[in-house]
Amino acid sequence: MPLYDYRCEVCGHRFEARHGFNEDAPACPNCASAEVKRVILSAPTFAQGILTLAGDSRGATKEQLRDKWAEETPKLRKKLVDKLGEDVVNRNAPTLNTKYD
Repeated sequence: MPLYDYRCEVCGHRFEARHGFNEDAPACPNCASAEVKRVILSAPTFAQGILTLAGDSRGATKEQLRDKWAEETPKLRKKLVDKLGEDVVNRNAPTLNTKYD
């Protein structure tokens, strides 16, 4: 079951609750109020449409993103060359020819 984060609208208390997707939000453990809102405290980092798991995936630095790009680009280039051929990749994806050393 997923773990959700909540904030009470009455007393402002933040708490976590584990329950099924279709179940109602629990009452506040601090004041027993049913007026609670689900809050989202973190989300994955996206860089130009690519899910980046650089760093802790919450606040990747430019250097971490650059390192991740340098790590993944040769793998992608190899797959494309194997599938389409060297000439097609050089003509249609010139940025994959950049050396990241």
